[in-house]
Amino acid sequence: MPAESTFDIVSEFDRQELVNAVDQTQREVRTRYDLKESKTEIELGDDDITITTDSEMHLSAIRDLLETKALRRNLSLKIFDYGEVEEIGGRRIKQVITLQQGISDELAKKIQKLIKEHHSKVQARIQGDTLRVGSKNRDDLQAVIRTLRERQDDFPVPLQFTNYR
Repeated sequence: MPAESTFDIVSEFDRQELVNAVDQTQREVRTRYDLKESKTEIELGDDDITITTDSEMHLSAIRDLLETKALRRNLSLKIFDYGEVEEIGGRRIKQVITLQQGISDELAKKIQKLIKEHHSKVQARIQGDTLRVGSKNRDDLQAVIRTLRERQDDFPVPLQFTNYR
């Protein structure tokens, strides 16, 4: 048995599930009566989604559709960071949705501080955009996971727990 058990705290999403959610949204936009004539375009980039349509009402409906499809595919809505709505001419509007992935240094320090306050026997180390948590006792690690799950609403990104060893 290893001297120390560890797990990683990460914030990521399944890219293929997101691609499927965007495809389903596009398909529904093309077939729905109220959105069919809106000339809506939904583009999935590497780290953002761009929605171009002809009115705020259509944009709101498309965002709702996208969120519904994402939830059905077990994607957290916290991965979507909505930008400002811009007018792009020709009576059309555009909104860029940035996809949030990874844990920022500021958030990693906040989580690290929370772990130290509640679990003194546990070490939390920041490693890039992940946080490695280690302890000699596996029960302490389970307690850390339980604490973070209870406080999931306090964090601006979804957290996952991986590489439990």
